[in-house]
Amino acid sequence: MHYPVRLVNNDQQKPPEANSVIAQVEQYGLKKVQKSVSKSFALAVFAGAFIAIAFVFYITVTTGASGAPWGLVRLSGGLAFSVGLILVVVCGGELFTSTVLSTVAWAQGLFSTGQLLKCWLRVYLGNLAGAALMLALIVTAQMHLLDGGAWGINALQIAQHKLHHSWAQAFALGILCNILVCLGIWMTFSCKDALAKSMLLVLPVAMFVSSGFEHSIANMFMVPLGIAINAVSEPQFYINHGLSAADFSDLTWSNFIFHNLIPVTLGNIVGGGLLVGLGYWLIDGGSKGKDNNKDNSNNNNIFETNNQLTKLGETHIMKNTLNSLTVSQIMDKEPLVFLQNKCIYQSLALLTDHEIDAAPVIDDKQQLIGFISQQDILRLLWSEEYSTDLTYKVEDAMQTEILTVDAHQPVATLLEFMVVDKERLFPVNDGGMLTSRSYQSYEQRLKSASAQRPSIYPVINNGLMCGVISRRQMAALVVNQYLPDDKVEAQVA
Repeated sequence: MHYPVRLVNNDQQKPPEANSVIAQVEQYGLKKVQKSVSKSFALAVFAGAFIAIAFVFYITVTTGASGAPWGLVRLSGGLAFSVGLILVVVCGGELFTSTVLSTVAWAQGLFSTGQLLKCWLRVYLGNLAGAALMLALIVTAQMHLLDGGAWGINALQIAQHKLHHSWAQAFALGILCNILVCLGIWMTFSCKDALAKSMLLVLPVAMFVSSGFEHSIANMFMVPLGIAINAVSEPQFYINHGLSAADFSDLTWSNFIFHNLIPVTLGNIVGGGLLVGLGYWLIDGGSKGKDNNKDNSNNNNIFETNNQLTKLGETHIMKNTLNSLTVSQIMDKEPLVFLQNKCIYQSLALLTDHEIDAAPVIDDKQQLIGFISQQDILRLLWSEEYSTDLTYKVEDAMQTEILTVDAHQPVATLLEFMVVDKERLFPVNDGGMLTSRSYQSYEQRLKSASAQRPSIYPVINNGLMCGVISRRQMAALVVNQYLPDDKVEAQVA
């Protein structure tokens, strides 16, 4: 029996005063990639539906306003459309155009390119499913007949206009759109209050909508809506408005996919993922990335590297070093392990001799099947009144529900998980609302935020155990940061 890897990463974000925005964006991207496929897809369906709802609102607001000033009509529509992104942020959703900000975490090396693309794909398909669901409901409800059919004509004209862009124009409009979307999302990291987040999103969204910038997920609903209305409408529907079905002959699936959806999607990726995400990363986090590369190039002598970094005397160096190191670089690659049929007395003696609290248990195929600690053995002995003639084996006392660590996980992430209970330190829900009934300062909360978690973990790589990582090893790493050999000698003297 083999237990799958369970990433020990607490993904709740720190409030602005405790973390920089760029660090919050990194965790934002990491959280999206680490989220289960089913949950990610389901939330993406909701996000696709929310954006479709926003476009319904836009059509309704702008229908019948031909006599009003063009700019004011577009502004009112943009303000109405902002409800879509507000629903995504406040109610929860995975929207492709904001998910591309995960390029920041990717640039930091927190996950692979393959994981990034898989995340984008499932969110994109989930958004498509949500838009398709809303499309079916809107067409079934015959909303295109509102205001004597003016609602449907407005929808047809909006959809057809989107197909009249050249490929380059659609690409550029996609870039412009997602610059604003991602800047809006970026601003929400500066606050925790749901109302404040909502207010920050309104103007960026209103600007991109009123200016005619192109949003790929919105277009997944809007253009198919025009195609559907054109398909189900009778000739009289067009005649009532002095038009004919031929006036909307450009509304075809091939035109939509090749002349709008593809260039707009690529533009959204460039605008949000590259210009905003990587742009800010290069300004604020690019130096960290360079430091990471230098550290990783000399992994054979980690502690020597750390000594050199400590001597630089810069306060951010240690954090950068911890972020750059992975578990595989400091773990014990030849740990003490037990077979499941080992005598518990001998196991307790070995744990004591090696001065460790716990060790992995493997089967005859070298696969991890459990974890045994001094506490587990002593508890079993207590239950038998400390008898000296028991026949119990390790398998009788070991724990089978265990936490394992991925070999490529950053040391800083694991260290944080082991020592900090972030739910106590930052008592807020996903919407940013305070859950604690009594006020405490950050310092007071920090003292009570001690994590009750194991101090030693098996390390997994490609499904197999490859070592053990403990709090003692990470403490030694931190000590080496603050007290390299030359400083230790100076203090002793």
